[in-house]
Amino acid sequence: MRGDATDLAAAIRHGKLSAAEAMQASLEAAVLQEPLGAIAYLDAVMGRASAEVRDSERRNEPDRFSARRFAGVPSLAKDLGGPFAGLPATAGSRLFERRGGEADSDLAARFRDAGFCLFGLTTSPEFGLSLASEPAIGPICHNPLDPARTAGGSSGGAAAAVAAGIVAIAHATDAGGSIRVPAACCGLVGMKPTRGAIPGGPSFGNHLAGIASELAVCRSVRDTALIFDRLSGKSRGPFPDPSLVESDDGRLRIGLLADTGSAYPTKDDRLAAVEAAARVLESDGHEVVPLAWSEFEWSVAAGGRAFADIVSVNLAALIEAAALDESRAESLTQAFAARGRALSATSLWSTLYDAVLVSRNLWALYDRVDCILMPMLSSAPLAIGSFPSDHADTDLHLERMTAFAPLACLANTSGFPALTLPFGQDEHAMPLPVQIMAPMGHEPRLLSLAARLEAEERWQHRFPVAGLPS
Repeated sequence: MRGDATDLAAAIRHGKLSAAEAMQASLEAAVLQEPLGAIAYLDAVMGRASAEVRDSERRNEPDRFSARRFAGVPSLAKDLGGPFAGLPATAGSRLFERRGGEADSDLAARFRDAGFCLFGLTTSPEFGLSLASEPAIGPICHNPLDPARTAGGSSGGAAAAVAAGIVAIAHATDAGGSIRVPAACCGLVGMKPTRGAIPGGPSFGNHLAGIASELAVCRSVRDTALIFDRLSGKSRGPFPDPSLVESDDGRLRIGLLADTGSAYPTKDDRLAAVEAAARVLESDGHEVVPLAWSEFEWSVAAGGRAFADIVSVNLAALIEAAALDESRAESLTQAFAARGRALSATSLWSTLYDAVLVSRNLWALYDRVDCILMPMLSSAPLAIGSFPSDHADTDLHLERMTAFAPLACLANTSGFPALTLPFGQDEHAMPLPVQIMAPMGHEPRLLSLAARLEAEERWQHRFPVAGLPS
């Protein structure tokens, strides 16, 4: 048994516990782990009611129940993205009140149709502007593997909740590494899908010019594959629904980037993990093709500019359109909004043009390789407080984030899918994550390679899933 959402769903399906019992276990774990700061909003009544519906369905409509891959599995939505009806998201900000009323997004409807029982929202930094989840409104999210360290951002609450076993799987979003960085910090699997693979309707306002995607943080590759299968496809705009390519059975060319340059040096143990992963794949008959940092350096810089300009302009537009009282926001948020208002149309156009060139440059690499294996983080998760938001220096904040995860934005800017998973642990028992990036529509390739690396069993979860029978 792997101790993931698939195991929990099977236990519920086979009558080892009810959905109500699984929900009660998650609610109790949420209370016990409250100091972790993973959950920003909890609705026990909603959770229990949803579980009761699933238990009734199991008794009275067993075929329908069985068709839901994750029937009865407790889960949490992120306090950013969605929306999920009845879960009043605030984007981690004082600018919004916790009021319900919004209908399910297309993605939220698919979460429910897959059988998940939602009961709360996970902690996110204000407007997702940080690689730590420490909003001024609270709670401060800690890493369950070491509470003195960050759980990452902006889906840090989701990753902390899954790593701590409060839930086995949780909704997450990724506009600049926000699924993959928290997954890497907490020893989880996180995949940013191909642009357009996951539905964004009926409102497209959170897509941030195409750099943002939604999916989940998971405890296993198989959970990632299954939830992607259930949630992806037939997306109603604004980007094309990509056709998926079947998993490859033959020999692949694995591009190996084991250097991030002198400007963004990566710790030796993290580079060694990437090289060890490459050797495992090479032992299976795949060809390892060395790649140089110089082939990525311009794209990393351009991708960082694209993230900065797009989120700044989007934030400024949101504040204006909703007539929000900006003075209630964190200092850093106000500075990003001011940056967006000051950006000229020609400067923004230049940034968006460069973003297209980032995609073109990566496509050119895929003429030589079939996927790219690279570091996810430059170091172990940083200490709580490493990404403060009580200042107005946006350039400093962006530089701190790039130094921590220099290769995170590439997948967002280019639209390519990317996946991270742990491949060992360091001297402090923190995960050593690796990242794999593939051409658009090649999620099966990512998942296949990740499953092979996961089979090496170089990482073990520290906390069991709440409610899962042993």
